[in-house]
Amino acid sequence: MRAMQSRPSVARTYNYVLDGRDNYGPDKELGDAFMSDLPGSEALAITNRSAMIRAAKALADAGVHQVIDMGCGLPAEPNVHQVIRERDPQARIVYVDNDPFVVAHGRALLAIDDSIVVIEADVREPEKIFENPAVQRLINFDEPVGILFSVVLSFVADEEGPAGIVRFWTEKIPPRSVVYISHFRPGVSREAAATERKIQEAFGGRFRDDKGILDCFGDLKLLDDGLTPCRQWHPEPGSPSVEEKPLTSWEELVVAAIAEKG
Repeated sequence: MRAMQSRPSVARTYNYVLDGRDNYGPDKELGDAFMSDLPGSEALAITNRSAMIRAAKALADAGVHQVIDMGCGLPAEPNVHQVIRERDPQARIVYVDNDPFVVAHGRALLAIDDSIVVIEADVREPEKIFENPAVQRLINFDEPVGILFSVVLSFVADEEGPAGIVRFWTEKIPPRSVVYISHFRPGVSREAAATERKIQEAFGGRFRDDKGILDCFGDLKLLDDGLTPCRQWHPEPGSPSVEEKPLTSWEELVVAAIAEKG
């Protein structure tokens, strides 16, 4: 536990930026460094989280009521299962994360019944996730499945094959299944470059250009207009348009898209 507390983690720093309480000193120091040195950079976490919740709504509205949330991070209201269960109280959710701290908190707060589980596993090892007994028990791969990759592929290096990870799952899921991906991409401003550098120094990973992100979808059919900055992706009614409120340098750094298996 002491080693865990001595260095920042993606999930806990993200939690701190979102005003959560499940974080340690190093997470707070890194989060404060982002917000003081790069004021406004917290928009990456905020807009990404908001888009992911809207993605959960889109899955439920599309009739997809069993979901695997890859790299789920720490619980934050509302959670994916809450959004989907507003439409289907029997929906089945598997939360996946490789951080033991996240998994422990998730099991305490999210696993409220036998149809919601939190498993400790790494997105880079999809076979182990697929073969996990909880996944096999809850997810019926003969029916549409929703898979959320909310920014987690940004922390998968090129040599670890992010497109191959997604392809593994697209080969397992049946038609009418839906895959959502949000991802960091490079910016053009000095602030954007500094943000990318700071994230990579702290956590590694890879900011990818639009082609690199779209390549992760493989042969899936992109819905809507393809990649969109998260703030603009499926905006809630009444949200300000780009004309009314231009995107900040940081809001341009995180984009999302959703695709369906035909």
